[in-house]
Amino acid sequence: MAQYYFSRDVKVYAHVPMSSAGTLSMYYELPVLDGFSFSQATNASEITLNQAQATDGTSIRGRQMFNDSYAPAEWSFSTYMSPYTVAASGTQGTAGAGHGTDNTHCEVSEALWAMFFAKTVTAGLTPGTGNSGLAVIPSTSNTATLGVFDLYFVFGGSKVPVTSATDSTPSATYINASGTKQLIYKIENCSVNEASIDFDLDGIATVNWSGMGKIITEEAELDLTGNTGLITQGVRNTTGFIRNRLSDLTIVAAAGQSAASGGEGILDDANALTYALTLTGGNITFSNNLTYLTPETLGVVNQPLGHVTGTRTIGGNLTCYLDNETAASAELFEDLIEGTTDIQNVFSLTFDIGAGGQVATNAPSCFMVMPTCHLEVPTHSIDDVISLETNFHALPSTIGGTNEVSTLYFYGKDVNA
Repeated sequence: MAQYYFSRDVKVYAHVPMSSAGTLSMYYELPVLDGFSFSQATNASEITLNQAQATDGTSIRGRQMFNDSYAPAEWSFSTYMSPYTVAASGTQGTAGAGHGTDNTHCEVSEALWAMFFAKTVTAGLTPGTGNSGLAVIPSTSNTATLGVFDLYFVFGGSKVPVTSATDSTPSATYINASGTKQLIYKIENCSVNEASIDFDLDGIATVNWSGMGKIITEEAELDLTGNTGLITQGVRNTTGFIRNRLSDLTIVAAAGQSAASGGEGILDDANALTYALTLTGGNITFSNNLTYLTPETLGVVNQPLGHVTGTRTIGGNLTCYLDNETAASAELFEDLIEGTTDIQNVFSLTFDIGAGGQVATNAPSCFMVMPTCHLEVPTHSIDDVISLETNFHALPSTIGGTNEVSTLYFYGKDVNA
């Protein structure tokens, strides 16, 4: 009887280096959403013959194809932004290495954030408790290569039983063999190229991840019950989701920025103008602009060697209604359009995703602070309600810096403490 597989039965795991670059030492279960994909293509050369007619009236019109190399494997999926706090007793599954203390803030896709900015998970994350959330650390990202990891897509993986209703660790190894219910695909030496956050006000905060890897293979088994640890805490936590509608944005003009409105002249630290915008939509995109290198040896089907980093770009766009209140969107447009003497637009943007400035106990949230943003002049969108849309570019404070963004995840905190 034919064996069929369904997307809702798929489990996804990332095998990552925790503290030693290049040494894959821990698995993370990734709770991906519907719409994931992975693929790999081949690069081929076509050889054709083009000649005049022979004396007998014939002309060879054939061609040949040669496989040159594999293109890098491409993968993409989405995860919810879902922080949680560690239960060190393990009643909710295994917690991440270094996160074993009760009430430490973690996040289900934290390993991918770490791999975006660092070579290991511990170099890319700093866990915290109370009002010190899980910090994503970009300070090690100025390197020619970043961390690599293996991705596993287990078709039929949800059919493997778990040990209890609260512990999500599989009670058996996934086996890809005749008569079993699993089919295991592995993408080797993956790297994270892009992470994108969209503000759908009626939805749950998600991150759209995409990247590349060396090659896709079919594996005989995936042992998650052996000596290598599996991090599962937070995956089935139903109280960690972040609601986009409970979000706000604060924009602060840097000292020295022109404030043409009202003839205020040059701002300084004491009277730096603050704008409060209520978003109707937007996007934040992080990109490593990776390039994969592949040899071109004749007579061999070459495979990608690995990646090199390009320019790190962080930015996006935001939309809001045109509001003529003090320090609202209309005044931001006026100050930007009339700031004709500003060589650079320097603003600090603070995205408060899911908190809205006031957080009740156990309210999940994510704070992203971009201290040196270049804002483009907003454009008017003429609709039933007139809106403004502007693009922003998060920049480092110096050309060689890595402080474009500071990200903190919280599972409940008092922002006023």
